[in-house]
Amino acid sequence: MTNAVRVFLVDDHSVFRAGVRAELSGRVDVVGDAGTVEDAIEGIKRTQPDVVLLDVHMPDGGGVAVLRGAPGPSYLALSVSDAAEDVISLIRAGARGYVTKSIEGGELAEAVARVHAGDAYFSPRLAGFVLDAFAGAAVVEDPAGEPQRMDTIDHAAVDTLTRRELEVLRLLARGYTYKEIGSELFISVKTVETHASNILRKTQQSNRHQLTRWAYDHGFDQR
Repeated sequence: MTNAVRVFLVDDHSVFRAGVRAELSGRVDVVGDAGTVEDAIEGIKRTQPDVVLLDVHMPDGGGVAVLRGAPGPSYLALSVSDAAEDVISLIRAGARGYVTKSIEGGELAEAVARVHAGDAYFSPRLAGFVLDAFAGAAVVEDPAGEPQRMDTIDHAAVDTLTRRELEVLRLLARGYTYKEIGSELFISVKTVETHASNILRKTQQSNRHQLTRWAYDHGFDQR
């Protein structure tokens, strides 16, 4: 697979590893996998992957132990856990992103590509945890002493949004998933996806992660 991103899988459930391999088949080059911290460190050093998909909790130390034992590649956490403490601990240890195991194959492949390119990538609900943890870099004081987001809001883009699109945007900024937004607004997930697609186009963001970050940076979580 010429020029494909080289990926190493780390998870203590062999059936899950097999499923991820199948989902990523044809999209990336899976060069190895492991179910323990020791095997993962050895395998990563041996295969020299571009990106490591890393489980958070394993019986013998977990993702942080792997990160510390085999520095070098880009790490993307892939976990069933969406707890803030797990997200923050992996990011502080050096992971470039964190997604949950409910992610679909296409989005996972995109996340791998983004992390390989040097970007950060998070499931939308998890981005808020990271932003909160590092909020000191995202807020400044104005002359009147009121905290303000560093980004200047694009009023032209916001003015093009419908009332429902604004509601969806506010919930995205608060870290809601599409399913949770649908439940909150009493609309289908497909309708949420349509609204999100329209918002992406109007705000000129390229994906759901960037849109969530844009909404948060513009203070929509507080509206």
